[in-house]
Amino acid sequence: MNSDPLGRPEPADLRQRLTPLRDALLQLHKALMDTERIGYEQTFGKIQTPYQFLKLLTEDPWFAWFRPVSQLIAAIDETLDAKAPLTAATTESLMARVRTLLVPTEGGEGFSQHYDEALQRDPDVVFAHAAVARLLRAQAGGTPQK
Repeated sequence: MNSDPLGRPEPADLRQRLTPLRDALLQLHKALMDTERIGYEQTFGKIQTPYQFLKLLTEDPWFAWFRPVSQLIAAIDETLDAKAPLTAATTESLMARVRTLLVPTEGGEGFSQHYDEALQRDPDVVFAHAAVARLLRAQAGGTPQK
């Protein structure tokens, strides 16, 4: 358990709130990668190697739209791995970023439009989204989920 410079430990429930959310976001991220890979391969042909897929994920515009999810997971990881203790403000800020990002918009643009399309096309994305939403609702009610 981390502590601040005065030796006060971080509240245990903060880590218990972020860790399951991070795990659920990872599942959502995987579902988004899988559905986008299928679409990419239908359009351009089979991705030959894991290295080629990684290169596409990081450089190809086809996959650029869901990079904000990757960046949000990285921000949560950095927060969880930091030597400084978690604070309620940091935890709430990250949770608010998740809530703000994962808003599908039919006919919108950017992330929200692509996210809506992925939800319409792939039940795995729907289930992963539901898992994240369930955690956010439970945590808004003050009950950490495991």
